[in-house]
Formats: sequence, C-alpha cells, structure tokens
Amino acid sequence: MNILITGGLGFIGSTLAIAEVKRGNKVIVVDALFPDYGGNKFNINQIKDDIEIEIGDVRNTTLMEKLVKGQDIVYSLAGTLSHVDSMTDPFTDLEINCVSQLTLLEACRKYNREAKILFAGTRNQYGRAKYLPVDENHPMEPVDVNGINNIAAEWYYRLYHNIHGLRTCSLRLTNVYGSRHQMKHPRQGVLNWFIRQLIDGKTVELFGDGSQIRDINFVDDTIAAFTLAADSPKSNGEVFNLGGDAVSLESFVKSAIKVFGKGDFKTIPFPAERKSIEVGDYIADRSKIKDKLDWEPRVNLESGLKKTFDYYLKYKKYYWK
Repeated sequence: MNILITGGLGFIGSTLAIAEVKRGNKVIVVDALFPDYGGNKFNINQIKDDIEIEIGDVRNTTLMEKLVKGQDIVYSLAGTLSHVDSMTDPFTDLEINCVSQLTLLEACRKYNREAKILFAGTRNQYGRAKYLPVDENHPMEPVDVNGINNIAAEWYYRLYHNIHGLRTCSLRLTNVYGSRHQMKHPRQGVLNWFIRQLIDGKTVELFGDGSQIRDINFVDDTIAAFTLAADSPKSNGEVFNLGGDAVSLESFVKSAIKVFGKGDFKTIPFPAERKSIEVGDYIADRSKIKDKLDWEPRVNLESGLKKTFDYYLKYKKYYWK
C-alpha cells in the first residue's frame, strides 16, 4: 500500500513509518521540522533509504494536494500538544491543529476520496474527568486552547466522513512514552522529560503531591492501534479511546528509577500556569476499541521503560542537543 504520514519525523509518526516499512508498504513522510515540535531526521535513520521524505508544511495546499494523490492510507500526526503554549500563543495552536487538518481533508476530498485517513486526537479533549474511566461519550470541556482545537479538528474528520463520505477515524491518545520522543523540553509530554532528568542525574520534580493518575501507553502499542484502525473497515467514521497502564506520576517515576537503577524525585508546588490547566486523574475506558478492533496494550511499564532507557542511552547525542 501507499502510505502518507504527516508529522512523519516526529515521535509517533517516525515510529509508525518504521512499522509501515516493515509491513512492506511504500511510505512518504512530510514534516515541517518546526523547532521544539519534535521532528528529528535521526528518527527515521534506519529506514531513510526506504522512504520518501518531504520537508514541508501541511498547511501548504499545493503540497498536500500533490502528496495525497494515490495514497491508500493517510496518517495525520502533524500538530502540537503543548497545553501551556496553546494558552500563551493560541493562534499558532489554531493554525497547527485546525488549519492544517482542514487543508489535508480538503486535499483528500478533491483528489483522493478513497484514502483511509487516521487522525491523532487526545485525551486533552475531555478536560477534567467527571467520572472514571472516561468513555468516548464523556462530556468534552477542555481546560486549554489545545483541547478545544483538537475537538474542532476531530469534528472536521467526522464531518468529512458523514457529509463527504471520506473514510476517517480518530484515535484519542493518552500519555504516550518511548523511543524517538523529543527530549529538549517537557511541554509536549512530561513522561519522557522525567526519563531525561534521571539520565542527566537530576532530581525529578513532580508538581503537587505526585498522586495525579495518568493512563499511559508505550509507543509501540499506540502504533499497533493505528495500523489496526487503518486496516479495518469497522473503524470508518469512528472515534476510539486508547489507554493502558493507569499509574500515578509518582509511581511512574519510581518505576523509572527502579529500571534505571538510580535517581531521586521530589514534589514541588504547581506553577500558576500549570495549576490552572491541571486536569486531575485520567483513566480511559478502552473497551470500544477492544470490542471493535481487538486492540489492547501489550507492553507493560517495566518493559517499556527498559526499551526507552536503552534507546536514549545509545542515541543520546541525537536528542539532547
């Protein structure tokens, strides 16, 4: 099959590209390589001779109209998940997370209505949980601009399915960790930042008391969900929660310290800009994707952490700069 991955040099996109090459598919990745957004050419180093790489902005209509032609599957992973940045620079978040999605969908509507299109949504769409576990029908009341923009983006996909007949699907990702994540700052995921702090010999800082529960997935499990959804007609027009190990941030750090063999942590008060958008505990109900696609996470926390530490200890120079 012909595969297009937007954000294909980033954390999840590059891991997906590697998986699709292993499946024998022809892959094109497109990435703007915006600073601090996670795109990294080293992420696809092992398959660089097996794929086509396009450095470009998904908001570029001409580019996307060219790239979507002839594609069997389009994975839409370009975007940003920084909650704090979305509050200080909401218009950039709007451009990256909404305008880019409309550009892609319009390109497919005009030039490739047969493509299967997978969108990476987020647990951030729900905001603070009114009940646990959170199912797909839970009210959506985001606490930041990023969550609102991801809701809008997801509804574009649902609308283009309902009205234009495009085969779309949204996966609402929870906290994902693992190899190929950017390691320069914590604004797009704290789990890997905790891992960097331990590797650097620093004390991990947990906001509040560290008891906040997050439902986490190792990146390989997330990739498996995408490929299952891409392959199955049962996912057309659907939205699915992902979810895995529900652990407190303190428990995650303790497990990381145990796997790494050393390290320490401390709790500190929430910074004001973080406290106002803290969502509290989150646990996903993943029964829908289990029932329809037979997906469930398979990599336990200890195994995922070991793989993550091993990767960054081996390739640290490509991520610490």
